[in-house]
Amino acid sequence: PGAGRGGAVGQRHRCPWEPGGGCGPVDGCPMAFSPGLLVVAGSFAAFRLLNRELERLVPPPPSARRNRWKWRNIWTSLAHSVLSGGGALAGFYLHPGLSEDLVGTHPPGAHSLVAVSVGYFLEDFVDMLCNQKLHQSWELLFHHSVVIVCFGIAVLLQQYVGFALVALLVEINSIFLHLRQILLMANLVHTTCYRLNCVVNLGTYVVFRIATLAWMTRWLFLNRENVPLATYAVGTVGMAIMTPMNIILFYRLLRSDFFKPGRDLQQKEQ
Repeated sequence: PGAGRGGAVGQRHRCPWEPGGGCGPVDGCPMAFSPGLLVVAGSFAAFRLLNRELERLVPPPPSARRNRWKWRNIWTSLAHSVLSGGGALAGFYLHPGLSEDLVGTHPPGAHSLVAVSVGYFLEDFVDMLCNQKLHQSWELLFHHSVVIVCFGIAVLLQQYVGFALVALLVEINSIFLHLRQILLMANLVHTTCYRLNCVVNLGTYVVFRIATLAWMTRWLFLNRENVPLATYAVGTVGMAIMTPMNIILFYRLLRSDFFKPGRDLQQKEQ
């Protein structure tokens, strides 16, 4: 009782970590250490450990041995995409009413899933920063910075988790983007498996990446009066950055996989 904004007069707000609490920091509760930060830290450590063990679990083929860190990096990214993309898809399938309130409610485990993704993006940011030249990785580093800020808000405030879950649907397509890189590094560009992956990759790109980003932009526009100005500004800037980046990537995929010879593609990717 009294946990929401409309609680009885004279009753003190209870915070989520107190018995019977149900409000978040945005409801006036004092800031405290968020349990989500522990999940972020645990996720960072887990993905870091996975990255180090992957060369033993999935040995690189001869064609990938001169770029071992990238082989490990892609497999780590694939593991995250399967976990987060599959989790987000399961969340919307099991809770179809989630799309009705993307701000204040979310299914069990959704907050942890977003926190796990923040940990992964932090780990991948550090991995690229340590192993790749800045002029080669600045686009992805910029992308990860935007995602970490946006998802971090959802983790800390325990609000907009549903909206972040929508964004994680993009990871369904990332599964096939990472598989494409793995096949390229394994020198399997001329196989039926690679061509099939190209088609599925393009289809899921349109459905789970371009359509999802368009839907998120529309949702922000329609709910601009119900979202705090600061949060709306962060979301709008994030969409303004992500949309052109993904359109450019779509063009690159079309040009590389459907309008260029396989040998030229493989040499360019390497």
